[in-house]
Amino acid sequence: MRKLMLFLALTISIYSIAQKKLPLPDSTKAKMMSSMKDLSAMLGGKLSEGPKPYKEVITDKAITKKGLFTVHKVEDKYYFDIPDSILGREILAVVRFAKVPTGAGYGGEMANQNTLTFEKGPNNAIFLRVITLVNTADSSQTIYKAVANSNVNSIAYAFSIAAKGKDSLNPSSIIEVTEFFKGDNQPVSINSNAKKRYSFGGVASDRSYIESINTYDINTEIRSIKTYNTFGGGGFSLPGMPSSSLPAGNASGYVTLELNTSLLLLPKVPMAKRLADKRVGYFTEDYTQYGDDQQHVETKEFATRWRMEPKEEDREKWMKGELVEPKKPLVYYIDPATPKQWRPYLIAGINDWQKAFEEAGFKNAIVGKEWPEHDTTMSMEDARFSVLRYFASDIENAYGPNVHDPRSGEIVESHIGWYHNVMKLVHDWYMIQTAAVDPRARKMKFDESLMGDLIRFVSSHEVGHTLGLAHNMGSSSRTPVEKLRDKKWVEAHGHTASIMDYARFNYVAQPEDSITKAGLYPRIGDYDHWAIKWGYSYIKGATEEDQKKESNKMIIAALKENPRRWFGTYENGNVSDPRTQSEDLGDNAIKASEYGIKNLQRILPNLPQWTKEEADMNDNLSDLYTQLVLQFRRYIGHVSRNVGGVYETSKSVEEPGAVYEITPKAIQKDAVAFINKQVFATPHWLLEKDILERINSPVSANPVATLQETALANLITTDRMVRMQNCVERFGADKAYNAIELLTDVQGGLFTELVSKKAIDIYRRLLQKSYVDKLAVIINPNSGASPSISFQGLTFNLGSDASRSDLPAIARGQLQQLRSQIIASIPLTTDKLSKLHLQDLQEKIKRTLDPKG
Repeated sequence: MRKLMLFLALTISIYSIAQKKLPLPDSTKAKMMSSMKDLSAMLGGKLSEGPKPYKEVITDKAITKKGLFTVHKVEDKYYFDIPDSILGREILAVVRFAKVPTGAGYGGEMANQNTLTFEKGPNNAIFLRVITLVNTADSSQTIYKAVANSNVNSIAYAFSIAAKGKDSLNPSSIIEVTEFFKGDNQPVSINSNAKKRYSFGGVASDRSYIESINTYDINTEIRSIKTYNTFGGGGFSLPGMPSSSLPAGNASGYVTLELNTSLLLLPKVPMAKRLADKRVGYFTEDYTQYGDDQQHVETKEFATRWRMEPKEEDREKWMKGELVEPKKPLVYYIDPATPKQWRPYLIAGINDWQKAFEEAGFKNAIVGKEWPEHDTTMSMEDARFSVLRYFASDIENAYGPNVHDPRSGEIVESHIGWYHNVMKLVHDWYMIQTAAVDPRARKMKFDESLMGDLIRFVSSHEVGHTLGLAHNMGSSSRTPVEKLRDKKWVEAHGHTASIMDYARFNYVAQPEDSITKAGLYPRIGDYDHWAIKWGYSYIKGATEEDQKKESNKMIIAALKENPRRWFGTYENGNVSDPRTQSEDLGDNAIKASEYGIKNLQRILPNLPQWTKEEADMNDNLSDLYTQLVLQFRRYIGHVSRNVGGVYETSKSVEEPGAVYEITPKAIQKDAVAFINKQVFATPHWLLEKDILERINSPVSANPVATLQETALANLITTDRMVRMQNCVERFGADKAYNAIELLTDVQGGLFTELVSKKAIDIYRRLLQKSYVDKLAVIINPNSGASPSISFQGLTFNLGSDASRSDLPAIARGQLQQLRSQIIASIPLTTDKLSKLHLQDLQEKIKRTLDPKG
């Protein structure tokens, strides 16, 4: 740095002396000034020439567009004219992929989001700060100074002011933004996690450029092409995430992306917040609030929702509960890349929310429309427009995010992601869950009307997310199982009270019930209407706290009036509540699963015929058989969650009753009996010989054995049994099902052959060995796999053991008893392989109980 400063001083000195002696040629002056500019850049831009006259920067060659920022293009350079009135205002930067190479996601998906602000700095600079809202205080209060001192936002970039704006009455600063948007500046480019995932290096500046900048009243849109060098594959990626090994990168060492960055001006005065409540499921934002009068720090958690307001002349009517039109209705556009036959169903799924908004006092509040393809002034990446983007993808999914103001939760736009292959997902669900009762589901290609109906329900679900609604996995538990078979009732009310549940289709309905599609499909229900009313209707109160109290009264009254408005989900952290599961139906998982299994048993023998397509290599049959087994596994998982189950019902202090209760003991015992009967007693109905001989090699994993092992692993876990023992202490042995009872019931179901003396088939032998192994791990944690926790049909190993609990003693007692029974049974066992198996088991138990013996 000292050498650079010396060089600069000498350069300036020589230049000054030369001027005094003899004028230099203009070409020499230009070269010297260029060298000084380069040197200034090397020094971080500290040497500034100061603003030039407007005409020297924005010449007659400028192409000018007016909007949030007036944008000037002068030859190959872009300039922003930033009014002083915008300085300090918060701006949302939303970065989306416009076009991507294969493997890097899809055009239309979000790549980054930040809140920015421009401000004047020293030395004729405009600073760009990235705002991180964590702590806040009212600027009129003394503590605001302390908060400000502890929450400095990063200066992400410094622009030199190239010129002052020409309108003296509306002062502004002109900055050049060419290199900023052309380069890889994270606040307005892809985030660091994506770059790591795809192994991106730096930007190749000679292959990166700005394609266009357009500006409008409240937003400015920048379309840029960025070429990154890449280190190739080898990175880590999660299932369902794009691969880190991009074909384009592997082939050339470079990856080119097309990005759209929307700079969207946030309201000067944020929308009024609606404080969140655990009894109504909204996505939330939060920050820590400080105040002079506090005696403890407060966390403000508030719902994300659209700014749905009445027109000024209708405000009084709306506040009185009359139906009015909103000042600005919600419009969702359908991507023109969407196949035309599906557009009406996607639009219908959007428009279905209109009835819910009427509960909040708004008519004509939401509408779906086709994108106006011939309107060149509109762009689907523009953050002012909400769009359902259609992706040419084999991913079986759809998703509904929203972009919102972090200060208030105000949703400003949403881009729903719709993968083409979501149709396969709904096809397979519908066939496996309803083909026993709906003949339309008995083929590989559904009629357009049926597929359209299925698309419509998914559309409604994803739109619900964009309105702010979280999953309500507990909604289906508010429907009595037998009502799901009541044609009149279920067709009138639907099989679940919320489209936001993962309740899919009515698999409980039996053929003799004659239930039509009205009682088979999900729909926007009682809870959804209530949730929109809570989030978007008028709640009286002069302050947030007044409104919170009024909201509490509304919620208590609403739940008392209609219990189907209850909200619950395992996504809030309580994975032990059996009422808040995905893919389940009804208030009794045992009864619902028994009905579901009956239908699976009807469907299975027909799969070869229903999946038949000319020249198919049994792929259809293999796929749908796998789906059927997965559905069966779901039923087992639903029932298993009752064992050691803990209900959590959020309540305010005004509501009677406990927040935490346990699943009744009788239900827990029935759940274990169900698993013994349906799973541990070999389900031979799944072993359809004609099917397995077509799709399952004897050297492959056996689907039934895998299913049984998974069920046992999920049932016999240390976390479940420790929880059960804790519940005994809390609620008493007469109400709580304890670990000894669980193991006794499971052990009795797994070893019935010790009493019956029947031959033990291969499935039972595997289960019995697995059971002994699992208890051995509890007794001797170092002897095998670590303890595990089950969640949503999957088992995750924990790093710890249960050695300080009662479980080792309980497990030891169970194995001692089992060994005695086995020893007594061996002489009476006539099947040779069964006898060898039992002899091996008793030796294994002996070594477990006395490793040194």
